[in-house]
Amino acid sequence: MTDKMLKFVKIGQQTPPKREVGKRKDDFKEIYDEFITKKAEEQSSRCSQCGVPFCQIHCPLSNNIPDWLKLTAEGRLKEAYELSQSTNNMPEVCGRICPQDRLCEGNCVIEQSGHGTVTIGSVEKYINDTAWEQGWVKPISIKNEKPQSVGIIGAGPAGLAAAEQLRKNGYKITVYDRYDRAGGLLIYGIPNFKLEKHVVERRTKLLKDGGIEFVQNFEVGKDASLDQLRKKHDSILIATGVYKPREVELPGNDLNNIFSAMEFLTASNKKGLGDKVELFDNGTLNAEGKDVVVIGGGDTAMDCVRTSVRQKARSVKCLYRRDKENMPGSAREVANAEEEGVEFVWLSSPKEFKGKNKIENVVVNQIQLGEPDESGRRRPEIKEGSEFEIKSDMVIKALGFDPENLPLLFDAQELQVTKWGTIKTDFNTMETNLKGVFAAGDIVRGASLVVWAIKDGRDAASSMKTYLENKDLNKTKVA
Repeated sequence: MTDKMLKFVKIGQQTPPKREVGKRKDDFKEIYDEFITKKAEEQSSRCSQCGVPFCQIHCPLSNNIPDWLKLTAEGRLKEAYELSQSTNNMPEVCGRICPQDRLCEGNCVIEQSGHGTVTIGSVEKYINDTAWEQGWVKPISIKNEKPQSVGIIGAGPAGLAAAEQLRKNGYKITVYDRYDRAGGLLIYGIPNFKLEKHVVERRTKLLKDGGIEFVQNFEVGKDASLDQLRKKHDSILIATGVYKPREVELPGNDLNNIFSAMEFLTASNKKGLGDKVELFDNGTLNAEGKDVVVIGGGDTAMDCVRTSVRQKARSVKCLYRRDKENMPGSAREVANAEEEGVEFVWLSSPKEFKGKNKIENVVVNQIQLGEPDESGRRRPEIKEGSEFEIKSDMVIKALGFDPENLPLLFDAQELQVTKWGTIKTDFNTMETNLKGVFAAGDIVRGASLVVWAIKDGRDAASSMKTYLENKDLNKTKVA
């Protein structure tokens, strides 16, 4: 093993080169170039193969990272792919958009020793893109299809992961989604420069080729009630995600040109997919030539500021109420945004939106960090008399997402939810209070990462399989 691995003492960390800033600001293509085979093998060989793999422990999916790094270093790429996809339904997606600096790479042992982390995400992307190129990725093939069917509400990462796992077990799967394309936030929420849409579309096509049926432009509660779907299928999974934007109620909130992050990002992504988008085409949701202010400090805020740059905004500022060290978004994304010319106004919070009919200025309070709150983070406190104004003709609020009122939307008042509006489920089985109805992803845990949604979808599929087997067994006994 030492012949191929543990080379971190001799070989330094190297990530795939980023495209030059001036060029990448002019388009929406992914900013990182691909690893060539030699570099992927070389960087994989830096893995220390530690006895306690903290990278794997801190991956929500418990991906077998040290093993597929070793296989890559040895040139056994097809085996590396097979191992990678055995625990992850979308490894090529996670390799691109996971915040590795907060998960696997951030907990790499050699990172802690000062040698620089193994570039796990880039290798994962290389392995799986190569697998697609080589034709190793095949659709699901079912020899003996079971008579039972499952309805999945939501075609985001949780729903798609569950659909794939259940289809592998032979069940008939129908995925219902209110949008015109499958993928959820992967399609309409995450910009192309992080995740080009062909990557998502080839994955959903693969699922269709494997016999999974997709019903698009379908709204539960409008096109069919939850109860009607329960009667149609043997089991149901609710995996809608959370899309309701969190609001900041401030004076001037009703002025024109103040938008939620999803309004802005969806319009941009639809345009990138070749759709006609009236509000973009007429300039309303286009940042070109505008002074843009984005409020928020998470990954969605980074998506908004970097999209604004590519739309040729005159200036782009990001207001965040804490400092850089306490920002919830990926440090890597913040660095990319800074490189691209985004100005971060740290320790700042909007107080008022000013303008006649549309936004003209944002009144901002300066913030100081006080004592830690219940989460352990220092509490933001307004500095009295510190307010100042920032010129703006477009404001984007990227403050996170909350669940919609699903009992009302689904015409299912009996469906129980938590005080936060998320669906209440059994902790072990992920089943709701409605028999045979399960829930997974953000609609249960709140707005979170794609990798957690995939994990939840896989876990829900496992519980649903047990439920369906027991249901079938009971039916057989009665017969």
